[in-house]
Amino acid sequence: MNDSSHGTGPAPTPEIDTTVPHSARVWNYWLGGKDNYPVDRAAGDRYREIFPGIIDTARAFRHFLARAVRHLAGEEGIRQFLDVGTGLPTVDNTHEVAQRVAPECRIVYVDNDPLVLAHARALLTSSPEGRTDYIDADMREPEKIVQAAAETLDPTRPIALMLMGVLGHMADYEEARSIVRRLVDALPSGSFLALADSIDVGAAHREAARGYEDSGAVPYHLRTPEQITGFFAGLEPVEPGIVPIQRWRPEPDPFGPPAEVATLGGVARRP
Repeated sequence: MNDSSHGTGPAPTPEIDTTVPHSARVWNYWLGGKDNYPVDRAAGDRYREIFPGIIDTARAFRHFLARAVRHLAGEEGIRQFLDVGTGLPTVDNTHEVAQRVAPECRIVYVDNDPLVLAHARALLTSSPEGRTDYIDADMREPEKIVQAAAETLDPTRPIALMLMGVLGHMADYEEARSIVRRLVDALPSGSFLALADSIDVGAAHREAARGYEDSGAVPYHLRTPEQITGFFAGLEPVEPGIVPIQRWRPEPDPFGPPAEVATLGGVARRP
């Protein structure tokens, strides 16, 4: 799927409301994608006017995901991935990155968004040796997710759980922590959690988030650094730990060091 430009957007379906901004489509717009509508671009532009760093944040998320997956498949030997809250397909989706390292990797994507479901065919292109699957489920139902994922993934072998920029949609922090804990507890020893989420870095950031919520979009709740670190409780962080995602095992860039972003993340092993 090519996300190098944006245009009129995909054809509407009866299940997809194009009259209010949608987080997956706004994120797609920030990444330079084409699967968005005028209402999404307007909301994205308003957010960016108040907090210009959001574009660097969106790009940093994608780069962090790719580095984390490459590390997990290449250095940790992980061959199974459970990507919860995957969002719209873009470049370097989890299965593409993992299967470039090890073609036999199996990936299960999870989302409960009808828009993502409509694009799921782009997530189901697997190497012949591996497999990808899509589960239509809410992250508030961890047990349902784990049960459905077991049809594709072997629950007795290590699995990498991916939670990238999704827990901010949970207003209650303790509920978000409970979701992470229940998902991780269902995985065998030697599994990993790869997680990243945005932190509150000041008045402009909060104002942009309030304006986004006022637009009718599903709100995104900014956390504190301590709260992001709390998601990894009981796990063994991989070096360099829970850090701003642009600093997590950065790769050489001919254009210089990456921009600082208001997002923390990391990868950690379940003992």
